Amino acid sequence: MGNLLCCVQVDQSTVAMKEGFGKFEEVLQPGCHCMPWFLGKRIAGHLSLRLQQLDIKCEIKTKDNVFVNVVASIQYRALADNANDAFYKLSNTRSQIQAYVFDVIRAYVPKLNLDDTFEQKNEIAKAVEEELEKAMSAYGYEIVQTLIVDIEPDEHVKRAMNEINAAARMRVAAKEKAEAEKILQVKRAEGEAESKYLHGVGIARQRQAIVDGLRDSVIGFSVNVPGTSAKDVMDLVLVTQYFDTMKEIGAASKSSAVFIPHGPGAVRDVVSQIRDGLLQGSHE
Repeated sequence: MGNLLCCVQVDQSTVAMKEGFGKFEEVLQPGCHCMPWFLGKRIAGHLSLRLQQLDIKCEIKTKDNVFVNVVASIQYRALADNANDAFYKLSNTRSQIQAYVFDVIRAYVPKLNLDDTFEQKNEIAKAVEEELEKAMSAYGYEIVQTLIVDIEPDEHVKRAMNEINAAARMRVAAKEKAEAEKILQVKRAEGEAESKYLHGVGIARQRQAIVDGLRDSVIGFSVNVPGTSAKDVMDLVLVTQYFDTMKEIGAASKSSAVFIPHGPGAVRDVVSQIRDGLLQGSHE
């Protein structure tokens, strides 16, 4: 119906190319336009001004001979002021952009090792964007954004990288574990040394207390019982200690048998042996 009335409609965010007898005349903006077809006027085509995105996957080899797939995302749009160039100068815009992207990536990535490729994603994207902007501006297109969205090594390479990373983490974990065990052993040794020291101090104090108690007993007994000597008191104390020990051994249900000379006539020998042992130990 629009053709019969010589009227055409151009949608929003779109421009149309008006030709007269096959020659470009003007760019029609969105809206309704008169198109007298009987005078040789016609619409050659429409051009979208919307932002478009092109995802490109490029396989390339790095400097250390690792094949990777670099995935680039290109956001571009046609410029309204140069819409005729964008429409007439390029027959396949997406193929043209893809060719430029391939050219830049294949010139840039082979200079980098695999690790550097991951680290320099932004530099690769910037190089692609600069080259595209310079090339596509002549054809009426604007490069809005260029992103390197992914770098995919071969599956075997990814597995090897994961194993290297896992091994490095295991080394760190083993080092930390060894350091922790070292600290525990040092602290345990320090604790044992402190415990033994305190135990020795306790034994020394105990023995000192025993000696002080025996001395006080000997002095008190000699004063209260006239005619007794210190030797008599020590004999009595030792015999008393001896019988207390025998009583404790006999009272214990699971005590081991101790065979020592025992009898009414052996008490004096026991006293002599105990006294001689104590005196010998004190001299040593």
